Amino acid sequence: MGQVETVRGPVEAGELGAVLMHEHVFVLNEEMRLNYPDWWDEEQGIADAVTRLTTLKDRGVSTIVDPTVIGLGRDIARIARVNEQVDINIVAATGLYTLGDIPPFLLFQGPGTLLGGEELLVDLFVRDITTGIAGTGIKAAFLKCAIETELTPGVERVMTAVAETHKRTGVSITVHTSPAHRTGLVAQEVLRREGVDLERVVLGHSGDTADLGYLHELIDNGSYVGMDRFGLDILLPGDERVATVAALAAEGLAERVVLSHDASCHIDWFPAGFKEQAAPDWNYTHIVDDVLPALREAGVTEEQLTTMLVDNPRSILEQRAS
Repeated sequence: MGQVETVRGPVEAGELGAVLMHEHVFVLNEEMRLNYPDWWDEEQGIADAVTRLTTLKDRGVSTIVDPTVIGLGRDIARIARVNEQVDINIVAATGLYTLGDIPPFLLFQGPGTLLGGEELLVDLFVRDITTGIAGTGIKAAFLKCAIETELTPGVERVMTAVAETHKRTGVSITVHTSPAHRTGLVAQEVLRREGVDLERVVLGHSGDTADLGYLHELIDNGSYVGMDRFGLDILLPGDERVATVAALAAEGLAERVVLSHDASCHIDWFPAGFKEQAAPDWNYTHIVDDVLPALREAGVTEEQLTTMLVDNPRSILEQRAS
């Protein structure tokens, strides 16, 4: 069995325990933070994260997988400060988050641009995985890219760079997708074209739909489906999310399902009080406190829950030869 890189260093894959496969610690706009200091209280934010993650660990979850990359405000030194104070594994990512255009610093350099040249994203991503992020020595353990409504040139360029990095390093890929636009299938098409093993791909946010036909297509193509927005009932009610996971489990497909919330300690995308008012269950402990009992009631076995929370994440994250 291989190892998995975490913020505190490598651990044996078999020691990850119960894993939430898609959680953020912080999602911050760093330009706003730097230019408007009252936008963010660093010490309070870190203290709050320590409290929330300590509570999660006390509930029996040993590991969270954090797909916060460039475009979402990744600051690995801040995450390390949190992790110094709480005994939980945090698995970091590399990649780039865009739902449309490529960021301006890439507009004129790289494949298909005015000046052309090699894809510098690949070298950056490989460095994060093999050497470490931002000079810290903390290594990314997986790749992240995104597609929402359509495959724009910017999204395709990032996805292609992620695919090349996967081939060079062997790490797995998580993709932000939109079931409403069936873009999980688009992501699979691009990644397959670029030579990616689709069994090493998690299609995030697949749980935003109850369309079993769509989920079967994704699974039949070999990928894992991320049922990873529990608590965001404004996108799909929680009882429908539970029923969908239970249906997949009843069909013997638990080995292709992972669970999570896509929650965070702090996200600056929404106004103050939004989560408490519009999504009160959108927090790290909702699955343990509410979803697992509901899944058991719906007929999901303990063995299947272990498969989704322990075995599948271990298989996805453990290091493999490129």
